[in-house]
Amino acid sequence: MANTAAIALVLSFLIGIVAGLRAMTAPAVVSWAARLGLLELGGTFLGFLGHALTPWIFTAFALGELVTDQLPTTPSRTVPISFAARVIVGTLCGGAIGLGSGVLALGAALGSVGAVLGTLGGRAVRARLADLFHRDRPAAFVEDGIAIGSALLIALLLP
Repeated sequence: MANTAAIALVLSFLIGIVAGLRAMTAPAVVSWAARLGLLELGGTFLGFLGHALTPWIFTAFALGELVTDQLPTTPSRTVPISFAARVIVGTLCGGAIGLGSGVLALGAALGSVGAVLGTLGGRAVRARLADLFHRDRPAAFVEDGIAIGSALLIALLLP
């Protein structure tokens, strides 16, 4: 049991980082995990994440985010509303992962910390990559791949 809780806490932190990179990718993957039975949330206040429509809605938002991220008019992820959304999503997703292992509050807290680190660290790494590529678009694609790949790996590792 303790090992399961420890794994859930690490994954809660990591899904928070994903939320910091791509705010809608984290809940899309968490809701698919709940829908497919990889994450048991039924009968809890987070059970809505496993509802038949929820993964599709979050997936649509995640795809939209991938497109809008490429637009030059998209504001920085560190503007207050965007930063807050990432932290809220990280908290929600971290809590959802922690819930099944009995560590809801700590999972939520670690998800929010991960979201802060993912937001700030992601911005810094993307800026560095954009400098290396001499363009932002390839850096954005690398960040997309890291966020999506990491989220899928997290779902596969759920306790």
